[in-house]
Order: sequence, then C-alpha cells, then structure tokens
Amino acid sequence: MLYAIETQEITKHFDEITAVNKVSISVKPGELFGLLGPNGAGKTTLIHMLSTMTEPSSGSAKVWGYDVALEPGSVRQNIGVVFQDTTLDDRLTGRENLDLHGRLYGLDGKTRKKRIEEVLSLVELADRADVIVKTYSGGMMRRLEIARGLMHHPHVLFLDEPTLGLDPQTRLHIWEYIKKLNKEEGVSIVLTTHYMEEADHLCNRIAIIDNGEIVALDTPEALKNSLGGDVITLELEKPDDISRLCEIYQKNGCANIVSKKMNEVFITVKNGERQIPHILSLASTAGISIQSVSLRKPTLDDVFIHHTGRAIRDKEVSEIETVGYKIRSRRK
Repeated sequence: MLYAIETQEITKHFDEITAVNKVSISVKPGELFGLLGPNGAGKTTLIHMLSTMTEPSSGSAKVWGYDVALEPGSVRQNIGVVFQDTTLDDRLTGRENLDLHGRLYGLDGKTRKKRIEEVLSLVELADRADVIVKTYSGGMMRRLEIARGLMHHPHVLFLDEPTLGLDPQTRLHIWEYIKKLNKEEGVSIVLTTHYMEEADHLCNRIAIIDNGEIVALDTPEALKNSLGGDVITLELEKPDDISRLCEIYQKNGCANIVSKKMNEVFITVKNGERQIPHILSLASTAGISIQSVSLRKPTLDDVFIHHTGRAIRDKEVSEIETVGYKIRSRRK
C-alpha cells in the first residue's frame, strides 16, 4: 500500500461556510502526520470526513485503501479515533470501557482479554484498570481513550487535540505515549493540534491549515528552514509606525521576509547578529522608536505568520465550529 491516507481536493460546506476547501494530502503507513492550525481552521471537520462521521461535499478520500464515501464500514474497521471531548463511560471501570469497545468490534473473549492487558500496559494504566473512570484525572482519561482506540489493532489512529486542556506536565507524558505507540504498534497517526511545540515535537510531517486550506506542508525542520535565517523581533512604541517600517525594510532589501503582529515586526535574515545594527539604524533614521529587540531561530509560529499574516489564536469556539455543530445537531 502506497498511502495510509490519501485525499483529493476533499471539501466540506456547512450552508454558506466552507469548513474544508479542496484539501489534498497523502500520509504514509507508519507516519505521524500533524494538522496544525487555530481552532476553527477545519482540522476537526477533516478528521470527521476521514473517519466517516461526516460526508464530504466534494472531492474524495481513501483510508487504508478504502473510499470513505463508498466503503465506510471497511474504513471504520481499520481506524481508531480519540475525540476532543471524552466519550468514556465514567460509570464503568477502565477495563470495562475497553472490553465494551472490543465487543463492539467483534473481538472474542480471549482476544479481548489479551488485548486489554497489552493496551493498558502501553499507557501505564494496568494498576488502575478496575477503578471507576470518574475517579480518573484528565490525563488518565486521555490515556485510557488512546488505549481504547488501539483495542482492535487499527492501521490508522486519529488523535483530535489529544492534549487539549491538560497541564504542561501531563501533556509531556501524553506526547511520550503517542511516540511510543507509533513506534511499538506501527500505527499511522494523524494528530490535530493548535500547539506549536506539540506538532514540532511529535510529527514527521506537518500540514499547516488555515480557513480550511493547506497553506504549507513539510517536515518541521524544512518548514522552519524555509524562512531562510534568524528571526529578529522588534517591538515598536507606536503601532501606527508598523506598516511604514515594514515598507522601509522591504524596499531596503535587508530582510528575506518581513511580517507583523500587533505592535511587533518580525524580520527574517541571515546572520542576524550582524544585521541588528543596520536594522535599528534604518528605524532611527525614519524617526521610528523601537522599544525592544530580540533574536532567535524560526519557529512554526513564524511559519504560520508568514503564510497567513497572523499568529495562531486560541479561540473557544469559531464561527465554523458553531455552524457545523448546529447543523449536526439538527440532523440527530
């Protein structure tokens, strides 16, 4: 099999809103592939289409060789899904949740028992297997959901914002479990996130998605290197001066890329240490006051700003998500 997942211009409309717009991606077997973007960018809608929960408006997609529209049953047999919101039965124990999932997938008693022990060991929950789930911490519930998604030996696992709302320490632990299962289970993983460091730490390749479209796709290092140097951040005293200063730097040709956000200007240059005096001199000559200056290597946030003109914003609920939720609710 050439690809674990392959989409061709897959699109989803919710009334007048286009949540996903002609997305074409290919994920290799065993790859840990990231969808990085702000809330409402279309990440969850794309996962819903690939997992057969939502029908595409147009375009096509295959998961493990099966068409999501024509062969949904075969797709479901080959995937596991961990949703943003917990779907565990908190009145059951961890073991009972896993056993129920195994029964739904037709696993016999002997296979279920063996597999339950394997996945509990993988996420280090064997000692809590017979405890009621409502007593679990948020991180433990997340680990149990990952274990449940692996019960039936899926070829592809979808993790939709797997660390959303978790504290930094628990998030780091979840990262290690994700890397471990990718290596030990050999499962292809598609992970959605709006955490830059999560995508950078975990993913072999990342598709940056905004307003339903893929704006960049490559390895984390290649994406950062595409900016071509160091990033100098200038904080201006007067935000009104930002556009004028950007024009000055672009006309002067001293920077590869110039972008802006709020009262800051980001300049990508080679040999940043040597360029700072010249950059500050141009601002001073123009009568523009600089409050602070810093130098660092490019991040995925810089890549996102370069391609979209803004930073990833963490909104509670986007317009797209709200409309999509209302439409799905009406269909129930």
